Amino acid sequence: MPEIGEVARVVHYLRKHLLNRTISHCNALEDDIIYGKVGTSASAFTKATEGRKVTGAAQQGKYFYVTFDKAPHAVMHLGMTGWVKFSTEDTAYYKQAKEVDAPAQEWPPKYMKFVWKFEPQKVDGEDKEAVEVAFVDPRRLARIRLVDCEAEKIRDATPLKENGPDPVRDKDILTVEWLTELMRRKKVPIKALLLDQANISGVGNWVADEVLYQARIHPEQYCNTFDDKQTKELHDALVYVCTTAVETLADSKQFPDGWIMKYRWDKGKKASNVLPNGEKIVHLTVGGRTSAIVPSRQKKTAAVAGDVKAEDLEDGDAAAKPAEGRKRKAKAEDEDVDEIKQEEAPRAKRSARGGKKAQYVEEEEDEDEAQVDGGAEQVKKTPAKSAKSKKAASKKAEKPVTPGERKSTRNGAT
Repeated sequence: MPEIGEVARVVHYLRKHLLNRTISHCNALEDDIIYGKVGTSASAFTKATEGRKVTGAAQQGKYFYVTFDKAPHAVMHLGMTGWVKFSTEDTAYYKQAKEVDAPAQEWPPKYMKFVWKFEPQKVDGEDKEAVEVAFVDPRRLARIRLVDCEAEKIRDATPLKENGPDPVRDKDILTVEWLTELMRRKKVPIKALLLDQANISGVGNWVADEVLYQARIHPEQYCNTFDDKQTKELHDALVYVCTTAVETLADSKQFPDGWIMKYRWDKGKKASNVLPNGEKIVHLTVGGRTSAIVPSRQKKTAAVAGDVKAEDLEDGDAAAKPAEGRKRKAKAEDEDVDEIKQEEAPRAKRSARGGKKAQYVEEEEDEDEAQVDGGAEQVKKTPAKSAKSKKAASKKAEKPVTPGERKSTRNGAT
């Protein structure tokens, strides 16, 4: 998902194209998840933003906001696949993003949630061309809300006030002493601490892995087991990685060659899953999350989370598996824990029958139930049963049914 550097990229383009310009028209599509789950609606968003002058754009971690000359202001989160597209410029930040942020061949773009239109305008003596800005999200895990407060106090309002300090904007808060106190009052794997947005804003999966690699720390070591030297190294790596990601606008081509981020994506490809110096990159799956580590560099120095196998920590030849008996529903690698609980709520199963409106199936419904009647087997199906169930039922039908068995079945005998 977009992390601190990717969100900085969005903010950069918002400032470039929108600052001190007036939204001439807003076309927002109703979505009871993206707007509704945070107490807003598309109609309310349209009413609040149309005709407003943009006075600022900034971020706090994974959140970004646009302020206007009059409250309320817009606070947004990109979720897993959200992005902001511009009609006049391609703002993709990596190759895979082209699916979401391809050059404007289709406008308004697919999966758009709102489009702001700006007429040609002179701003600070510079002629600005007409531009349209679209918020898109294929998976609907993004959030768009209105915050009614003074623009300069927006970080003191929900949801920003519930999130931890930003490693780039809040360096005066996120000090070594502050981080030391945070780590010592908790007992969780260090990566879990970094990913929790209530602790620190903006750190997602790849940023956390890069920080831990730079600090030579194993992701599953408990946060309250580090000495002062290790904590200082972690703090410095956190600020360094986040600052670099923001300053380069998440352009990985500008990242240092030694960063693990540039080589971590070839999971399962032994020949290429190594650093330029020959060190091996290993992927550990712990607690439903994938961590890219370099075992020769990131050694355990104290207690480690119990669901990591000892052999994985020593030589990294195999990927660790979650503890037996634990069910992990959250499969999104880059989604922090609190967001998964909110955004990935259990959904009803849908009918697989093509051409018909999807039908919901309650979790407590029974499995396919075979009933023998009059020598022919009838299968009572729930709306979303698989081909496997049908095949099993078909096999049962192949078994001959005697008249005696048929009579017993009708009478309820076993």
